[in-house]
Amino acid sequence: MRGDRYSGRPENERAYRERRESHKNRQIPGSRAGAGRPVSPEPNAYRNLRRRRRRWPVVLLVILLLLAAAAAAVFFFLGRIDTHSLSSLLVNDGASSGAKGTRTIVIYGVDSREGNLTKDCHSDTIMICSIDHNQKQIKLASVYRDTYLDNTNGEYRKATECYYFGGPERSVNMLNKNLDLNIRDYITVNFNAMVEVADLLGGIDLEITEEEMGYINGYCVETSQVTGVPYTPLETYGPVHLDGVQTMAYCRIRYTEGWDFKRTERQRLVLSLLAQKAKSADPIKLLQIVNTMLPRISTSLGTTELVTLLPKILSYSIAGETGFPFENVPADVNGSDVVVPQNLAANVTQLHEFLYGESGYTPSAAVQDISYTITQNTGI
Repeated sequence: MRGDRYSGRPENERAYRERRESHKNRQIPGSRAGAGRPVSPEPNAYRNLRRRRRRWPVVLLVILLLLAAAAAAVFFFLGRIDTHSLSSLLVNDGASSGAKGTRTIVIYGVDSREGNLTKDCHSDTIMICSIDHNQKQIKLASVYRDTYLDNTNGEYRKATECYYFGGPERSVNMLNKNLDLNIRDYITVNFNAMVEVADLLGGIDLEITEEEMGYINGYCVETSQVTGVPYTPLETYGPVHLDGVQTMAYCRIRYTEGWDFKRTERQRLVLSLLAQKAKSADPIKLLQIVNTMLPRISTSLGTTELVTLLPKILSYSIAGETGFPFENVPADVNGSDVVVPQNLAANVTQLHEFLYGESGYTPSAAVQDISYTITQNTGI
């Protein structure tokens, strides 16, 4: 039998034994050595592929859960913002909004003592922000709070009063009507926001005069009372380090040489310094800033817009900053100290060149009429 089965050839018998030993050594996984039926060989590559296939659903589930958690956190934070839609915007016929890819937003800093963001507070800071997504840069133009302009209803008063009597919508319409702009969104912050963000970023370093030091210490008293944050009086001038309360106090100085013009310059400087520090902050610090800022912000921007816009702005550079009106005359008009634009139409032409690079911009008929009325009312 043996000779018939193996043809009597030793080499076939050796081959049979080798195959048998090989099958004996390949046992079912988990069985004890030498027991159970043999299994067919499985290449390592195929076995690894099967393991990877088993892991992929778990990895995908983890990724989805992380994304869901991140989205939930974002919408939780953004849901704490006071949103205020602008439903009845005024835009002059022929008004320019800049080249495609440019967006204009106005930033307000209000003097609220009661936490109000959209009523019963003056807009001490009115800062037009031109965002050029093509060039990835931002330009800032502060409108002096006492600028003598049409308050949207044919009444000529200080620009800051529009926010007090009509909130952000009336103030935006005032800017659009007088300056030929097409602003459709705003962001408002109060005292607390500036103080807490400056502290979270570790304060700022700049150079101040002896006169500014005195005013900083004076404003620190009220700022501390309003925000509930303690302060430390400055004892030196020159190169100094300012904490949050001191930074806010510095932004409020308006009684040194340059008056409100110099104050807006200080505000733009502080904003630039804080933006530079924010760019180098770690993600955890930025999350703290977002968590701190949002309850102290009012805006017309939607949740999706904020999610996409804020990270972009943080990476952009500030390409220029200025104050408006460029040509002006301080004057007493009807018993009120105001800043009178000297030829509003010419100032608007210069503003559009600064914000959008529009050389030789021709103001609309509406701006021309306002410019004429200002001259008639003030003699300037």
